[in-house]
Amino acid sequence: MFHLTLSQAAVTVPVGSDLSLRRSAFKAPNLNFRDKSWAPVLTLDLKANSSCLRSRNVVCMSVQQASVPKVSVSPLELEDAEEPPLNLYKPKEPYTATIVSVERLVGPKAPGETCHIVIDHGGNVPYWEGQSYGVIPPGENPKKPGAPHNVRLYSIASTRYGDSFDGKTASLCVRRAVYYDPETGKEDPSKNGVCSNFLCDSKPGDKIKITGPSGKIMLLPEDDPNATHIMIATGTGVAPYRGYLRRMFMESVPNYKFGGLAWLFLGVANSDSLLYDEEFSKYLKDYPNNFRYDRALSREQKNKNGGKMYVQDKIEEYSDEIFKLLDNGAHIYFCGLKGMMPGIQDTLKRVAEQRGESWEEKLSQLKKNKQWHVEVY
Repeated sequence: MFHLTLSQAAVTVPVGSDLSLRRSAFKAPNLNFRDKSWAPVLTLDLKANSSCLRSRNVVCMSVQQASVPKVSVSPLELEDAEEPPLNLYKPKEPYTATIVSVERLVGPKAPGETCHIVIDHGGNVPYWEGQSYGVIPPGENPKKPGAPHNVRLYSIASTRYGDSFDGKTASLCVRRAVYYDPETGKEDPSKNGVCSNFLCDSKPGDKIKITGPSGKIMLLPEDDPNATHIMIATGTGVAPYRGYLRRMFMESVPNYKFGGLAWLFLGVANSDSLLYDEEFSKYLKDYPNNFRYDRALSREQKNKNGGKMYVQDKIEEYSDEIFKLLDNGAHIYFCGLKGMMPGIQDTLKRVAEQRGESWEEKLSQLKKNKQWHVEVY
């Protein structure tokens, strides 16, 4: 139910129970207070606009408020720490969290299955955007009978406030690792990925042992809110960027008002394999001057030479612009399977040479300036 009184300083719309709606933020292009299909908490300051209430069905807001409402988050104490939390829980004493939801992210024509998994940590395992959790799947390590499985690291795909904006959950983006016998072409469950299958098969209420958080290389530098961030991902490597972008464009964070440029390059097999596409497309619509989004669909698009379109081909397409942005201090991030890096490095080297620059020198300078961030697995 939506309530509005003139005496109230703000209008608060309660969060709906449907996580998928909550995750995709505002689905409707126009706000309609009688339509419950958008679910995040939305607080609109009406103090200055109370004179705009012409009738009970019309609410006038400033252009900014009307076009791009942001979600209120809590607890704001999560902004207070000067250093990121690190290794609060270690493999010998992991934290037992609870699965909130597991949702398939990809369409029927995607090769393989990728899931969005929301985990309730009760606010006890705080993290910053760009960090990872370790997950210890149940069962014993086949190489060390009697011992638990080794920890598997997963980049966190949510902001520190989580998908319910209350600081109590974290989300993971997990591709189910399935092994097919090269001779028979049939799946061999004995060789499937233990942890990814455990996560994708888990049900709400299941317990999960987590460690961490860990990692500093992919933390979002926030000292300059007007900086440029070029984010390059293949597949589930998009996870940390989802956290960055929600912090930049979705959440109302008092001490971080992003006014720079975020540019996402995402490489996947086909349209059905796109991850969080609706969310990213909304930012493109709402913040056309602050967000760019380029997709490389290897099985649907061709590069300039007629071959498959990989993420490095998209980078080459915009290489002049990218190099100029890097020269002006832009941060560049790479996340995904480690096989992505050789092709990207070769492309960047070739472009640098065409520009009469030494790639080795340029890379060394980028690393020295802390503009170069890589997390591959």
